[in-house]
Amino acid sequence: MQVKNETFMKKLKSAEAGDRPARYPLKVQAIRSKGQEPRLYVYFPLPLAAALGLGAGERVQWELLDRGELHLVRLEPPAPSTTQRHTDR
Repeated sequence: MQVKNETFMKKLKSAEAGDRPARYPLKVQAIRSKGQEPRLYVYFPLPLAAALGLGAGERVQWELLDRGELHLVRLEPPAPSTTQRHTDR
């Protein structure tokens, strides 16, 4: 897991530097319970959650922008851990 997390963090830093957006492909899965309609399920990859500081039980909601783009919005975002953003000069 550590190697995957390090690889993801390198991609994220590269995206922050303006190279290209970080991407984390995944598949939508179906949960089929007996006697109920199937439900769709999307997991949140742990390396991505760690990079964002997203924790279990945190409240979020989807924001539909168009048929091809969703935004995940934190309903109660944590306070920033730093007061200033570091800039390379």
